[in-house]
Amino acid sequence: MQDLKDTVAIVTGASEGIGSAIAKKLAARGVKLMLGARSISRLQEVANLIKEYGGQAAFVKTDVTRKVDLLRLVQGAVETYGRLDVIVNNAGVARLGRIDELDTDGWDEMIDSNIKGVLYGMAASIPVFKQQQSGHIVNIISASGIKIVPTQGVYAGTKNAVRTITEAFRQESDGSIRITGISPGYIKTEFAIKSVKTDEMKTAASDAVAKMAISPDAIADAVIYAISQPKDVEVGDIVIRPARH
Repeated sequence: MQDLKDTVAIVTGASEGIGSAIAKKLAARGVKLMLGARSISRLQEVANLIKEYGGQAAFVKTDVTRKVDLLRLVQGAVETYGRLDVIVNNAGVARLGRIDELDTDGWDEMIDSNIKGVLYGMAASIPVFKQQQSGHIVNIISASGIKIVPTQGVYAGTKNAVRTITEAFRQESDGSIRITGISPGYIKTEFAIKSVKTDEMKTAASDAVAKMAISPDAIADAVIYAISQPKDVEVGDIVIRPARH
């Protein structure tokens, strides 16, 4: 595996959960970070913690549903560090419920964040990667799209769209830009609990997380594994689930 020291990486959704874990683990490997999320105060907390442990981190307020925000995030990384090596498209939302509940606002939010947000991140970073003749895109997907269950239909649909986009880009790329899809199962974060509306569903989600969820560090380790491979090796898909499921 390659030494990641002085690699430059962007992580979206870096203010909490999986994104925060990825940022901190990358920083521990000497990666220079540009963090993006909607909450400036939380981004500041993550950046400060990384700096306290000797790492390098800057941040830009980023709403991934806005193309201009992703362009600004990539520009910030290049201006701050002189280059960009990795973008981790992690930001996303889940609004779970039966399809016949017709939560069209929730559908729009998931499509805008989970699909368009990833595409906007790719669109902002690919020109830089092409100019450098190197780069790595990591798309955080979901195991929900692999096993379809009730209440997750639209969410899983958005994640399967990203899975398709990721594989299509892999086939289109000449190898100078690598791409990896990572699909987490239940992770010990607030993500699953925030994604549901009723108290009954929140209780069920909390119970599932308590019983079998795994640390977000497992996803961070997968990112490190993928991006530290030799330049002629591309890790396409990684699925990470709790051993108990």
